[in-house]
Amino acid sequence: MVTLAEVARHAGVSASTVSYVLSGKRPISGPTRQRVRASIEQLGYQPHAGARALASSRSRIIALMVPLRTDMYVPVMLEIAVAVATTARAHGYDVLLLTGEEGPSALRRVTGSGLAEAVILMDVQLDDERLPVLRAAGPPAVLVGLPGDPAGLDCVDLDFAAAGALCVEHLAALGHREIAVIGESPGVYARHTGFAERTLRGLRERAGRLGLRLLHRPCEGGHDAVAGVLARIFDERPGVSAFVVQNETAVEPLLALLRRTGRAVPEDVSVVAVCAGQVAAQASVALSSVAIPAQELGRRAVERLVAGLARQDGDARPDAGRGPGVELLAPTLTVRDSSGPPPPPSGVRN
Repeated sequence: MVTLAEVARHAGVSASTVSYVLSGKRPISGPTRQRVRASIEQLGYQPHAGARALASSRSRIIALMVPLRTDMYVPVMLEIAVAVATTARAHGYDVLLLTGEEGPSALRRVTGSGLAEAVILMDVQLDDERLPVLRAAGPPAVLVGLPGDPAGLDCVDLDFAAAGALCVEHLAALGHREIAVIGESPGVYARHTGFAERTLRGLRERAGRLGLRLLHRPCEGGHDAVAGVLARIFDERPGVSAFVVQNETAVEPLLALLRRTGRAVPEDVSVVAVCAGQVAAQASVALSSVAIPAQELGRRAVERLVAGLARQDGDARPDAGRGPGVELLAPTLTVRDSSGPPPPPSGVRN
Protein backbone atom coordinates (compact mmCIF):
# COMPACT_ATOMS: atom_id res chain seq x y z
CA MET A 1 0.00 0.00 0.00
CA VAL A 2 1.35 3.40 -1.01
CA THR A 3 2.00 5.75 1.92
CA LEU A 4 1.72 9.51 2.21
CA ALA A 5 5.51 9.70 2.67
CA GLU A 6 6.04 7.92 -0.66
CA VAL A 7 3.75 10.43 -2.38
CA ALA A 8 5.76 13.27 -0.82
CA ARG A 9 9.07 11.82 -2.07
CA HIS A 10 7.67 11.24 -5.54
CA ALA A 11 6.34 14.83 -5.75
CA GLY A 12 9.49 16.33 -4.18
CA VAL A 13 7.60 17.98 -1.31
CA SER A 14 7.19 17.47 2.40
CA ALA A 15 4.64 15.08 3.88
CA SER A 16 2.84 18.06 5.45
CA THR A 17 2.42 19.64 2.02
CA VAL A 18 0.75 16.47 0.73
CA SER A 19 -1.48 16.52 3.81
CA TYR A 20 -2.45 20.15 3.20
CA VAL A 21 -3.28 19.43 -0.45
CA LEU A 22 -5.57 16.59 0.68
CA SER A 23 -7.23 18.47 3.52
CA GLY A 24 -7.35 21.96 2.01
CA LYS A 25 -6.49 23.39 5.43
CA ARG A 26 -3.75 25.66 4.05
CA PRO A 27 -3.31 27.38 0.68
CA ILE A 28 -0.82 25.60 -1.58
CA SER A 29 0.43 27.07 -4.86
CA GLY A 30 -1.21 25.83 -8.04
CA PRO A 31 1.90 24.15 -9.53
CA THR A 32 2.65 22.33 -6.25
CA ARG A 33 -0.94 21.12 -5.91
CA GLN A 34 -0.88 19.86 -9.48
CA ARG A 35 2.42 18.03 -8.86
CA VAL A 36 1.08 16.39 -5.71
CA ARG A 37 -2.19 15.43 -7.43
CA ALA A 38 -0.22 13.92 -10.32
CA SER A 39 1.88 11.84 -7.88
CA ILE A 40 -1.26 10.66 -6.05
CA GLU A 41 -2.78 9.59 -9.36
CA GLN A 42 0.38 7.94 -10.67
CA LEU A 43 1.10 6.01 -7.48
CA GLY A 44 -2.53 5.13 -6.81
CA TYR A 45 -2.46 6.54 -3.28
CA GLN A 46 -5.74 6.14 -1.34
CA PRO A 47 -5.89 8.12 1.93
CA HIS A 48 -7.75 6.41 4.75
CA ALA A 49 -11.17 8.07 4.79
CA GLY A 50 -11.73 7.79 8.53
CA ALA A 51 -8.31 9.12 9.48
CA ARG A 52 -8.58 11.90 6.94
CA ALA A 53 -11.97 12.96 8.30
CA LEU A 54 -10.74 12.94 11.90
CA ALA A 55 -7.65 14.95 11.03
CA SER A 56 -9.49 17.60 9.08
CA SER A 57 -12.89 17.55 10.83
CA ARG A 58 -14.31 17.15 7.33
CA SER A 59 -15.93 14.13 5.75
CA ARG A 60 -14.79 14.83 2.16
CA ILE A 61 -18.29 13.72 1.11
CA ILE A 62 -20.71 15.68 -1.07
CA ALA A 63 -24.40 14.87 -0.83
CA LEU A 64 -26.18 14.91 -4.18
CA MET A 65 -29.96 15.38 -3.87
CA VAL A 66 -31.61 14.14 -7.06
CA PRO A 67 -35.24 13.02 -6.63
CA LEU A 68 -35.93 10.42 -9.33
CA ARG A 69 -39.56 11.25 -10.07
CA THR A 70 -41.63 9.23 -12.51
CA ASP A 71 -42.57 12.37 -14.49
CA MET A 72 -38.95 13.40 -15.11
CA TYR A 73 -36.61 12.12 -17.81
CA VAL A 74 -34.28 10.09 -15.59
CA PRO A 75 -31.38 9.53 -18.08
CA VAL A 76 -30.53 13.24 -18.10
CA MET A 77 -30.63 13.36 -14.29
CA LEU A 78 -28.34 10.34 -14.07
CA GLU A 79 -25.93 11.80 -16.63
CA ILE A 80 -25.57 14.88 -14.43
CA ALA A 81 -25.13 12.65 -11.38
CA VAL A 82 -22.35 10.61 -13.04
CA ALA A 83 -20.56 13.81 -14.02
CA VAL A 84 -20.84 15.03 -10.42
CA ALA A 85 -19.39 11.75 -9.09
CA THR A 86 -16.44 11.61 -11.50
CA THR A 87 -15.55 15.28 -11.05
CA ALA A 88 -15.84 14.99 -7.27
CA ARG A 89 -13.42 12.05 -7.23
CA ALA A 90 -10.93 14.07 -9.25
CA HIS A 91 -11.02 16.63 -6.43
CA GLY A 92 -10.72 14.03 -3.68
CA TYR A 93 -14.41 13.86 -2.70
CA ASP A 94 -16.90 11.02 -2.61
CA VAL A 95 -20.61 11.43 -3.37
CA LEU A 96 -23.58 10.37 -1.27
CA LEU A 97 -26.59 9.98 -3.56
CA LEU A 98 -30.04 10.89 -2.15
CA THR A 99 -32.83 9.91 -4.54
CA GLY A 100 -35.89 10.26 -2.30
CA GLU A 101 -38.35 13.14 -2.08
CA GLU A 102 -37.87 13.98 1.62
CA GLY A 103 -36.80 17.53 0.86
CA PRO A 104 -35.77 19.67 3.86
CA SER A 105 -35.78 16.74 6.32
CA ALA A 106 -33.22 14.82 4.26
CA LEU A 107 -31.08 17.92 3.96
CA ARG A 108 -31.13 18.48 7.73
CA ARG A 109 -30.43 14.81 8.46
CA VAL A 110 -27.42 14.46 6.19
CA THR A 111 -25.74 17.74 7.03
CA GLY A 112 -26.66 17.71 10.73
CA SER A 113 -25.15 14.26 11.20
CA GLY A 114 -21.88 15.27 9.56
CA LEU A 115 -22.27 12.64 6.84
CA ALA A 116 -21.66 15.28 4.19
CA GLU A 117 -19.90 18.61 4.34
CA ALA A 118 -21.51 20.08 1.25
CA VAL A 119 -24.56 19.56 -0.96
CA ILE A 120 -25.54 19.71 -4.63
CA LEU A 121 -29.29 20.09 -5.23
CA MET A 122 -31.05 19.08 -8.44
CA ASP A 123 -34.69 19.25 -9.59
CA VAL A 124 -34.89 22.83 -8.33
CA GLN A 125 -38.31 24.44 -8.11
CA LEU A 126 -39.06 28.17 -8.31
CA ASP A 127 -40.12 28.20 -4.65
CA ASP A 128 -38.05 25.25 -3.47
CA GLU A 129 -38.79 24.19 0.12
CA ARG A 130 -35.16 23.16 0.66
CA LEU A 131 -33.81 26.68 0.23
CA PRO A 132 -34.74 28.08 3.69
CA VAL A 133 -32.59 25.31 5.21
CA LEU A 134 -29.62 26.40 3.10
CA ARG A 135 -30.15 30.09 3.83
CA ALA A 136 -30.38 29.46 7.59
CA ALA A 137 -26.63 28.92 7.94
CA GLY A 138 -26.88 25.66 6.04
CA PRO A 139 -23.98 23.74 4.50
CA PRO A 140 -22.06 24.95 1.42
CA ALA A 141 -24.28 24.13 -1.54
CA VAL A 142 -24.64 24.49 -5.29
CA LEU A 143 -27.94 24.22 -7.15
CA VAL A 144 -28.15 22.63 -10.58
CA GLY A 145 -31.13 24.76 -11.45
CA LEU A 146 -32.43 28.24 -10.81
CA PRO A 147 -35.10 29.12 -8.21
CA GLY A 148 -37.35 32.14 -8.44
CA ASP A 149 -35.14 34.06 -5.99
CA PRO A 150 -31.49 32.99 -6.30
CA ALA A 151 -30.14 35.75 -4.02
CA GLY A 152 -27.20 34.48 -1.95
CA LEU A 153 -27.23 31.06 -3.63
CA ASP A 154 -24.71 29.36 -5.89
CA CYS A 155 -26.48 28.14 -9.05
CA VAL A 156 -25.50 26.69 -12.40
CA ASP A 157 -27.92 25.78 -15.18
CA LEU A 158 -28.68 26.03 -18.86
CA ASP A 159 -30.33 29.34 -19.73
CA PHE A 160 -33.68 27.68 -20.45
CA ALA A 161 -35.47 30.98 -21.12
CA ALA A 162 -32.92 31.73 -23.84
CA ALA A 163 -33.32 28.14 -25.12
CA GLY A 164 -37.07 28.66 -25.56
CA ALA A 165 -36.51 31.99 -27.28
CA LEU A 166 -33.95 30.40 -29.61
CA CYS A 167 -36.45 27.75 -30.74
CA VAL A 168 -39.08 30.41 -31.54
CA GLU A 169 -36.57 32.56 -33.40
CA HIS A 170 -35.48 29.60 -35.54
CA LEU A 171 -39.05 28.73 -36.51
CA ALA A 172 -40.01 32.37 -37.11
CA ALA A 173 -37.02 32.80 -39.44
CA LEU A 174 -38.29 29.83 -41.45
CA GLY A 175 -41.68 31.52 -41.82
CA HIS A 176 -43.83 29.75 -39.21
CA ARG A 177 -46.56 31.83 -37.62
CA GLU A 178 -48.45 29.31 -35.47
CA ILE A 179 -46.47 27.14 -33.05
CA ALA A 180 -47.61 24.50 -30.57
CA VAL A 181 -45.54 23.50 -27.54
CA ILE A 182 -45.72 19.92 -26.25
CA GLY A 183 -44.42 20.32 -22.74
CA GLU A 184 -43.45 18.26 -19.75
CA SER A 185 -45.88 16.23 -17.66
CA PRO A 186 -48.53 18.33 -15.84
CA GLY A 187 -46.94 17.47 -12.49
CA VAL A 188 -43.72 19.22 -13.50
CA TYR A 189 -45.60 22.49 -13.99
CA ALA A 190 -47.72 21.92 -10.87
CA ARG A 191 -44.47 21.84 -8.84
CA HIS A 192 -43.25 24.96 -10.65
CA THR A 193 -40.05 23.20 -11.64
CA GLY A 194 -37.59 25.86 -12.69
CA PHE A 195 -36.31 24.59 -16.04
CA ALA A 196 -39.81 23.95 -17.45
CA GLU A 197 -41.25 27.26 -16.24
CA ARG A 198 -38.30 29.24 -17.59
CA THR A 199 -38.41 27.53 -20.99
CA LEU A 200 -42.09 28.32 -21.29
CA ARG A 201 -41.48 31.94 -20.30
CA GLY A 202 -38.80 32.27 -22.98
CA LEU A 203 -41.07 30.72 -25.60
CA ARG A 204 -43.99 33.01 -24.77
CA GLU A 205 -41.99 36.21 -24.49
CA ARG A 206 -40.21 35.73 -27.80
CA ALA A 207 -43.38 34.60 -29.60
CA GLY A 208 -45.19 37.70 -28.31
CA ARG A 209 -42.37 39.94 -29.44
CA LEU A 210 -42.36 38.41 -32.92
CA GLY A 211 -46.15 38.41 -33.25
CA LEU A 212 -46.52 34.62 -33.39
CA ARG A 213 -49.40 32.53 -32.02
CA LEU A 214 -48.22 30.05 -29.40
CA LEU A 215 -50.20 27.24 -27.79
CA HIS A 216 -48.77 25.25 -24.87
CA ARG A 217 -50.05 21.85 -23.77
CA PRO A 218 -48.43 19.72 -21.01
CA CYS A 219 -48.20 16.06 -21.90
CA GLU A 220 -47.68 12.79 -20.08
CA GLY A 221 -45.30 10.37 -21.74
CA GLY A 222 -46.50 7.57 -23.97
CA HIS A 223 -48.32 7.11 -27.26
CA ASP A 224 -51.89 7.50 -26.00
CA ALA A 225 -51.18 10.70 -24.09
CA VAL A 226 -49.37 12.28 -27.04
CA ALA A 227 -52.18 11.22 -29.40
CA GLY A 228 -54.74 12.98 -27.21
CA VAL A 229 -52.67 16.15 -26.93
CA LEU A 230 -51.93 16.22 -30.67
CA ALA A 231 -55.59 15.81 -31.60
CA ARG A 232 -56.54 18.60 -29.20
CA ILE A 233 -53.90 20.92 -30.65
CA PHE A 234 -55.05 20.46 -34.25
CA ASP A 235 -58.67 20.80 -33.17
CA GLU A 236 -57.95 24.12 -31.43
CA ARG A 237 -55.34 25.44 -33.86
CA PRO A 238 -55.67 23.84 -37.34
CA GLY A 239 -53.07 26.26 -38.70
CA VAL A 240 -50.22 24.99 -36.49
CA SER A 241 -47.22 24.31 -38.71
CA ALA A 242 -44.49 23.76 -36.11
CA PHE A 243 -43.99 22.08 -32.76
CA VAL A 244 -41.55 22.77 -29.95
CA VAL A 245 -41.14 19.70 -27.73
CA GLN A 246 -39.73 19.74 -24.20
CA ASN A 247 -40.48 16.16 -23.23
CA GLU A 248 -38.13 13.38 -24.32
CA THR A 249 -40.76 10.67 -23.88
CA ALA A 250 -43.09 12.46 -26.32
CA VAL A 251 -40.59 12.71 -29.19
CA GLU A 252 -41.02 9.34 -30.91
CA PRO A 253 -44.81 9.09 -30.34
CA LEU A 254 -45.19 12.56 -31.86
CA LEU A 255 -43.14 11.71 -34.96
CA ALA A 256 -45.03 8.42 -35.42
CA LEU A 257 -48.43 10.11 -35.06
CA LEU A 258 -47.55 12.84 -37.52
CA ARG A 259 -46.57 10.18 -40.07
CA ARG A 260 -49.77 8.26 -39.40
CA THR A 261 -51.90 11.34 -40.06
CA GLY A 262 -50.12 12.01 -43.36
CA ARG A 263 -48.00 14.95 -42.15
CA ALA A 264 -44.40 14.77 -43.34
CA VAL A 265 -41.59 16.26 -41.24
CA PRO A 266 -40.44 18.88 -42.13
CA GLU A 267 -42.36 19.36 -45.41
CA ASP A 268 -45.76 19.69 -43.69
CA VAL A 269 -44.83 20.23 -40.04
CA SER A 270 -41.55 21.24 -38.38
CA VAL A 271 -40.42 19.90 -35.02
CA VAL A 272 -37.81 21.48 -32.74
CA ALA A 273 -36.89 20.12 -29.31
CA VAL A 274 -35.24 21.13 -26.05
CA CYS A 275 -33.97 17.74 -24.94
CA ALA A 276 -31.03 15.41 -24.42
CA GLY A 277 -28.71 15.59 -27.41
CA GLN A 278 -28.76 11.83 -27.92
CA VAL A 279 -32.56 11.78 -28.09
CA ALA A 280 -32.57 14.47 -30.79
CA ALA A 281 -29.76 12.97 -32.88
CA GLN A 282 -31.13 9.41 -32.78
CA ALA A 283 -34.82 10.19 -33.36
CA SER A 284 -36.52 8.63 -36.41
CA VAL A 285 -36.24 12.11 -37.93
CA ALA A 286 -33.11 13.81 -36.59
CA LEU A 287 -34.42 16.77 -34.60
CA SER A 288 -33.29 20.35 -34.70
CA SER A 289 -32.71 20.93 -31.01
CA VAL A 290 -31.19 22.72 -28.07
CA ALA A 291 -29.28 20.06 -26.14
CA ILE A 292 -29.18 19.77 -22.34
CA PRO A 293 -25.46 20.01 -21.40
CA ALA A 294 -25.78 17.41 -18.63
CA GLN A 295 -22.10 16.55 -18.22
CA GLU A 296 -21.06 20.19 -18.25
CA LEU A 297 -23.65 21.06 -15.60
CA GLY A 298 -22.42 18.27 -13.31
CA ARG A 299 -18.79 19.22 -13.75
CA ARG A 300 -19.35 22.92 -13.15
CA ALA A 301 -21.52 22.28 -10.08
CA VAL A 302 -18.68 20.36 -8.40
CA GLU A 303 -16.06 22.92 -9.38
CA ARG A 304 -18.16 25.74 -7.97
CA LEU A 305 -18.69 23.76 -4.76
CA VAL A 306 -15.00 22.91 -4.35
CA ALA A 307 -14.15 26.58 -4.92
CA GLY A 308 -16.68 27.53 -2.24
CA LEU A 309 -15.13 25.12 0.23
CA ALA A 310 -11.72 26.60 -0.51
CA ARG A 311 -13.05 30.08 0.21
CA GLN A 312 -14.54 28.77 3.45
CA ASP A 313 -11.07 27.63 4.46
CA GLY A 314 -9.68 31.10 3.82
CA ASP A 315 -8.07 30.25 0.49
CA ALA A 316 -7.45 33.55 -1.29
CA ARG A 317 -6.10 32.04 -4.51
CA PRO A 318 -7.70 33.33 -7.74
CA ASP A 319 -8.90 29.82 -8.64
CA ALA A 320 -10.89 29.69 -5.39
CA GLY A 321 -13.68 31.54 -7.19
CA ARG A 322 -15.51 34.85 -6.75
CA GLY A 323 -18.28 33.76 -4.40
CA PRO A 324 -21.85 32.54 -4.82
CA GLY A 325 -23.78 33.59 -7.88
CA VAL A 326 -25.71 32.41 -10.92
CA GLU A 327 -23.98 30.85 -13.92
CA LEU A 328 -26.27 30.22 -16.89
CA LEU A 329 -24.82 28.33 -19.84
CA ALA A 330 -25.72 29.83 -23.21
CA PRO A 331 -27.90 27.51 -25.32
CA THR A 332 -26.93 26.38 -28.82
CA LEU A 333 -29.48 25.26 -31.40
CA THR A 334 -28.31 22.51 -33.75
CA VAL A 335 -30.26 22.43 -37.01
CA ARG A 336 -30.99 18.92 -38.30
CA ASP A 337 -33.64 17.35 -40.56
CA SER A 338 -36.84 18.19 -38.69
CA SER A 339 -37.23 21.91 -39.36
CA GLY A 340 -37.98 23.73 -42.61
CA PRO A 341 -40.30 26.34 -44.10
CA PRO A 342 -44.04 25.85 -43.60
CA PRO A 343 -46.06 24.49 -46.54
CA PRO A 344 -47.65 27.08 -48.84
CA PRO A 345 -51.28 27.99 -48.10
CA SER A 346 -53.86 25.67 -49.58
CA GLY A 347 -54.41 26.33 -53.27
CA VAL A 348 -51.09 28.18 -53.73
CA ARG A 349 -48.76 26.64 -56.30
CA ASN A 350 -44.95 26.86 -56.17
